[in-house]
Amino acid sequence: MQRLLIIGCPGAGKSTLSRQLAAMLRLEAIHLDSLYWRPGWIEASHDQWTQDIAQALHRKSWIIDGNYLKTLPPRLAAADTVIFLDLPRRVCLLRIVRRWLRYRGTTRPDMPAGCPEKLDWEFIKWVWDFPADQRPVILEHLRQVAPGKRVITLCSHDEVDRFVRDLGAV
Repeated sequence: MQRLLIIGCPGAGKSTLSRQLAAMLRLEAIHLDSLYWRPGWIEASHDQWTQDIAQALHRKSWIIDGNYLKTLPPRLAAADTVIFLDLPRRVCLLRIVRRWLRYRGTTRPDMPAGCPEKLDWEFIKWVWDFPADQRPVILEHLRQVAPGKRVITLCSHDEVDRFVRDLGAV
């Protein structure tokens, strides 16, 4: 595993898992949110976003976490391992609320400076709708992944913990 892609609903634990695996595997963790957002929650321009993704994928090894479905095909093509955190909606909703409570008024580690933690109804709705709107698209992309690539789907906190524990034992 030299190029890992971690995807899943907000609140599923993508950034947390990428930090854990980066430390274990001695790979760089790249958080897509930190590439996409500029201070003040300003979106990167299309050209800058495309260039930043291309530069990240060009590196020899990495762990990239985040969704951004428009950039999923090139990331899937470049990855040797894909981890899909397919956790229940209620878990993800609870975690985004906990994250907001923990970081409100400050910027969390996987975000760029100037993007203090926020929580609004639009984001809550996006997380609520993720299983119906985003999950089927992700699953279709995963079905089309080239043979030889490792695809791991983890559906609970216990499965994630077991995966990390087993990887550490290798």
